[in-house]
Amino acid sequence: MLHTMLRRFVQRGTLVLRFPDGREASLGPGGDPAGGMHLKTSHAMRRMATNPSLALGELYMDGEVEPIAGGLHDMLDVLSLNQTLSGDPGFSWMLDWGRWAVRRFRQLNPASLARRRISHHYDIDEAVYGLFLDEDRHYSCAYFPTGNETLEQAQLAKKLHIAAKLKLDRPGLKVLDIGCGWGGMALTLAREYGADVTGITLSQEQLILARARAEAAGLAGQVRFELMDYRAWDRPMDRIVSVGMVEHVGINHFGAYFAAIARNLREEGVALVHGIGRSDGPGATNPWINKYIFPGGYSPAVSEVMPAIEKAGLLVTDMEILRLHYALTLREWSNRFAAHREQIRARHSERFCRMFEFYLAGAESAFRHGGHMNWQAQLTRTVDALPLTRDYMLREEQASQGDPQGFAPAPAMANTVA
Repeated sequence: MLHTMLRRFVQRGTLVLRFPDGREASLGPGGDPAGGMHLKTSHAMRRMATNPSLALGELYMDGEVEPIAGGLHDMLDVLSLNQTLSGDPGFSWMLDWGRWAVRRFRQLNPASLARRRISHHYDIDEAVYGLFLDEDRHYSCAYFPTGNETLEQAQLAKKLHIAAKLKLDRPGLKVLDIGCGWGGMALTLAREYGADVTGITLSQEQLILARARAEAAGLAGQVRFELMDYRAWDRPMDRIVSVGMVEHVGINHFGAYFAAIARNLREEGVALVHGIGRSDGPGATNPWINKYIFPGGYSPAVSEVMPAIEKAGLLVTDMEILRLHYALTLREWSNRFAAHREQIRARHSERFCRMFEFYLAGAESAFRHGGHMNWQAQLTRTVDALPLTRDYMLREEQASQGDPQGFAPAPAMANTVA
């Protein structure tokens, strides 16, 4: 049954399927992408036939599925591309329909639950993130103007790109960073643009490191970090930036999220929201991702956030779609994770390493073949808050990139990994 299901599923490329008894079948019309999987047990066969969206990641974590005819990225590229072309294989479309039907319930994110869900991923072990992220600890899509940048260069370019859209045209502007991570964006805006920044997060470990970095950089009086939900903020700000946060909001709460931005943005202020989106319309979060990586998370289509933006009374003054930038970012993270795999395994387990490898490789495939992308929305409250054309963005970005002395990352703090 599994053989028949996958034979119908693979419409492009090549998937080599190895069964527990060693027999192999080559599926698809041939050519690239090409990869394969070894189903090592009858248990793996049954699970893949009945619930592949959840089973594949769990079976890889447990060692019951192994990639062949290439590596993990190759196997997932074939599967991701053909899922986009064919939909879910076999009868798993019924499970996906069920996930769609209950997605609003699963994405309920009141403040107390949101904090526990953020902690599930971001508080696992701060040192692990230091081993595969860039020096400035950005855990979001980098920006590759040519595609040949290093990860550090691309994350710096992302900050300059966003800063140009915020139009930080004078020092002393009050900036709120919603979902500030380990503080890289906030510290850059303070150090290089003279902004007075407050970053808020729900991760205790991010808060501790961000505060330590501000102290080490001599910016503690100019940058503050708080453990706070975005709904609790109630102070007018000149600028609001939020990078990689909207994916944690949940479909039920987009209205509250953008209303909070509108409520706290001064009349002449500017906001910039950077998030993961879907180019193929609304969907449901992959069940493996929801269970193991980002419980309650959801990457929305632009069509799902625009009504909330409009209802909040915000104006979209610029919208940009970043297509393959996150795929390039994720490949860099995968390579760095692999380079430090033994250190990470010593701190956690083989199963933990396989979970993270599957997450990074699967996410990359989603951005290459599965209809995922990033979007950046520049928002204002008034129609005349910004110049008539967007030329000022390019001028500011070019001026920043032309400063050979500036824009060094704030102290990243040494890792404690043995």
